[in-house]
Amino acid sequence: MTTERITFAGHSGGRLAARLDLPDGPHLGTALFAHCFTCGKDIPAARRIAGRLAAMGFAVLRFDFTGLGHSDGEFENTSFTSNVADLTAAADHLAGRGMAPGLLIGHSLGGAAVLRAAGTMGTVKAVVTIGAPFDPGHVTHNFSDALPDIIEKGSAEVNLGGRPFRIGRDFVKDVQEERLAPAIAKLQRALLVMHAPRDSIVSIDNAANIFMAAKHPKSFVTLDGADHLVSKPADAEYAAEVISAWATRYLDIRPPAPPPGAPEGIVRVSEADPAGFLQDVNHGPMHHTVADEPLAYGGTNRGMSPYGFLSSGLGACTSMTIRMYARRKGWELTHVSVDVSHDKVHAQDAEGSTGAQKIDSFHRAITLEGHLDAEQRQRLLEIADKCPVHRTLESSSKITTALVDPGT
Repeated sequence: MTTERITFAGHSGGRLAARLDLPDGPHLGTALFAHCFTCGKDIPAARRIAGRLAAMGFAVLRFDFTGLGHSDGEFENTSFTSNVADLTAAADHLAGRGMAPGLLIGHSLGGAAVLRAAGTMGTVKAVVTIGAPFDPGHVTHNFSDALPDIIEKGSAEVNLGGRPFRIGRDFVKDVQEERLAPAIAKLQRALLVMHAPRDSIVSIDNAANIFMAAKHPKSFVTLDGADHLVSKPADAEYAAEVISAWATRYLDIRPPAPPPGAPEGIVRVSEADPAGFLQDVNHGPMHHTVADEPLAYGGTNRGMSPYGFLSSGLGACTSMTIRMYARRKGWELTHVSVDVSHDKVHAQDAEGSTGAQKIDSFHRAITLEGHLDAEQRQRLLEIADKCPVHRTLESSSKITTALVDPGT
């Protein structure tokens, strides 16, 4: 993943600080991320979700709203309406780069902002909210003790998350008067609502209200065990994986042509967790999975091991080859399953082999269901050995390796 630090003009003309996370492989789509109330673009949840989506082929722009983080302006002079205007400015900036967003993602109050802004963005096809309030005025409960001073004096300093912020009267009035229900009902975009059942900041009732106000297509995914800030890495990564899989159903994703000599595209493996072994595996522009190691070997067991992928390739190819042959013959094969086990054995233990080195030994247990006679079953067993992956593993392979400059 490559990250660009950029700035663009916000609603008031001040510069807004942003990060654009770009995929290392094909660019499949663009997402615009709106952070939570008084947070920033670098909050762990935003950073992790953007990073995981970039690994899956999405460019993700995350930025600091006016008066927050590294952006210009005074937070005291901002409002919910100005946040929506900043989102529009961010979308315009992306469009100017030829990367108009097709996906909006909003966390907490940022979720309310994307629900309000989506209707004005013609390129947006899908919207995701994470822990979003149905009533933006809900955010004032975070500083309810200071509300009288804010209303009387025009502004007051409050402590939020251990940091001082100055909240203005216009902000309070704006969020209290905002009504999202009409905007949600007229959204006309696919909607994914994500919420933690035990969210102590914005209750799950808000997610239910958003979901009920929206028209189809709409989906709801619970973030079991997550907190409001989605602070656990595993929760943020899960949210990103769900968003990516869900969004591809609604976005107009057109993969580029594969490179010459690689009809199925390139398999790119990128490290996802430098502290462990988790890897992002992208096969061409459309298929993403993860590889890992078992807990006993220092991994997190969130994906198959490299050897598991090797065995799965043999099993899948075997099943496909058997099915193709039975289909061509018109045989009544109703189901195929292939169990593959992989082991290392000494070469001298293998039939016809000599030497002290170890070799890979794969054992396949094939189950064939259907009205097949003994001759047909035997023939399908023979066909299994003609599977291309089987032949590849049995033959010698040549592997060439080159060191690539990260800047190329």
